[in-house]
Amino acid sequence: MEAQDIAELQQEEAHDAATFLRSLANEHRLQILCHLAAGEQSVGDLNRHFPLSASAFSQHLSVLRQQGLVKFRKEAQTIYYSINDPDTMDFIRLLKGKFCPDFR
Repeated sequence: MEAQDIAELQQEEAHDAATFLRSLANEHRLQILCHLAAGEQSVGDLNRHFPLSASAFSQHLSVLRQQGLVKFRKEAQTIYYSINDPDTMDFIRLLKGKFCPDFR
């Protein structure tokens, strides 16, 4: 692989990483992930923790879904969200450990 090819790959990876970090650079989305770190929750249960309209809350969930950070399942009329993979869970635990000293 030539140096230019490697540089292009690194640029793509850096772009992907920046996009990922932008999706987390919002206090509401971080808080959603922190709530989901405790386990699967319905949209209604999650939304009760936030002073957001249903539409705004849905947009935040959409960003997290598009980045692959959360997954959802539908049961009758209720939609449940959970963290999508162990890497995301580890990342949230790292953030909670650094910024939430009482978190164990």
